[in-house]
Amino acid sequence: MGTVRATRLAKTFGPVVAVNDLSLEAKAGEFLTLLGPSGCGKTTTLRLIAGLEKPDRGEIHVGDRLVSSP
Repeated sequence: MGTVRATRLAKTFGPVVAVNDLSLEAKAGEFLTLLGPSGCGKTTTLRLIAGLEKPDRGEIHVGDRLVSSP
């Protein structure tokens, strides 16, 4: 698997902003850890990357392939 790259991701649920302007990159073989308090968007971020949620804004690439966008 290639590099996983998220660029300027945003996701809201009604009036609740779950993820706002998040960008990250994880290269093949790297480990990525998301840390933060309850309700800060960790699970939503993972669901976006896994394709279980669709972002309101931003893009997710695996290698050179666009796998998710609004």
